[in-house]
Amino acid sequence: MTKYTYLLVNLLAVIVPLAWSFHPRIRFYRQWKFAIPSILLAAALFIAWDIYFTSIGVWAFNQDYVTGLMISGLPLEEWLFFFCIPYACLFTWFCLTRFFDFRWNRGYLRIFTAIFSASLLVIGVLYHDRLYTSAAFISAAVLCILLAFVLKANWIGKAFTVYAILLLPFFIVNGILTGTGLNEPVVWYNDQENLGLRIGTIPVEDIFYGFALFLLNLFLFFSLQSLAKNRFRKMDLGDSLSCPHRDQLQ
Repeated sequence: MTKYTYLLVNLLAVIVPLAWSFHPRIRFYRQWKFAIPSILLAAALFIAWDIYFTSIGVWAFNQDYVTGLMISGLPLEEWLFFFCIPYACLFTWFCLTRFFDFRWNRGYLRIFTAIFSASLLVIGVLYHDRLYTSAAFISAAVLCILLAFVLKANWIGKAFTVYAILLLPFFIVNGILTGTGLNEPVVWYNDQENLGLRIGTIPVEDIFYGFALFLLNLFLFFSLQSLAKNRFRKMDLGDSLSCPHRDQLQ
């Protein structure tokens, strides 16, 4: 049973969001045409990152807790992680923002984002010799800056709030993967490549690595939604131009 530990973590993380996607008050399955491509695109980038970091020993996987099926140097379960966890996160986002108002004051949001991003950048640069620290902190900071100040995404404040809520299941899932309740961790980290600061068994870098993954999935999700809406509007405008008196014909 031990060899199925990581697989079970993935399945337990996604099974409830997947089942509730069909609830009549939620119907998240209607968003699959945006969610699934977003998850695939983000997964491609993060899996490439993962393959490289694994190859140079930034982290590794305990073969006692995986089934043994390897793809490009990663366990199958690690590949599944980048599909199961983002799906659960997008589903949670969809539900929480559907039923709750998480809007921020625009001025406070700009100040918070600027301080937050600058802090991450400074830490990432100061610890440039620690690969996981610099990569996780800088990638999260760059995404925040691009989304908030360049692309001016109106959902960035909500993303901070929802991710703060997601930290509860994050600590459960990541806690197990980093050794909480187990004899050994599922994922082993080379502490020469991180700050060595842990919350329980979880390296602090994982929080910002996860935030970058969350932001990228949200950005792709909303980008695909926007593209679909623009295409629909163009089609609707084309129909109107081709039949200017359409209303009179109905």
